[in-house]
Amino acid sequence: MSMSEEELDLARIESELKGKTLLVYWYILRSAKSTVGVREVQRKLGFSSPSVAAYHLDKLLSLGLVEKTRTGEYYLKREVKVGILQFFVRLGRFMLPRYVFYSIWFTTMLVLYLIFYGHTGSVHNVVAIIFGLAASLVLWFETIRIWREKPF
Repeated sequence: MSMSEEELDLARIESELKGKTLLVYWYILRSAKSTVGVREVQRKLGFSSPSVAAYHLDKLLSLGLVEKTRTGEYYLKREVKVGILQFFVRLGRFMLPRYVFYSIWFTTMLVLYLIFYGHTGSVHNVVAIIFGLAASLVLWFETIRIWREKPF
């Protein structure tokens, strides 16, 4: 079986989108502005020189993830979900772990259950509370674990 061009492209991107290049890509994804410059990236990410920022921006350009304007600024061309990025959702300029939505949902449902049904001591009530608590704890654990793996 041969891989499609899209799969090969994503595999290449995933193999090269690491370290400081991933950090630059993450910064562009989160940027409130539509374009970013070399010096801005260098200052915001604490790179030692503009040439380091330019190298990583050019690497993103060669991967087809950003485009360059005539004035030398870069803007997001393509958003990919590879590596650690597949566990995050972009909401405007915020990057949130996908699990945060499930964590909030299950925790809210558990709290509402406790408010409306309380603790009656019945087997069904105890089992519902245990399942709700277990689901909430596991999801919050996964959310925090993934948040700690973010590239910045």
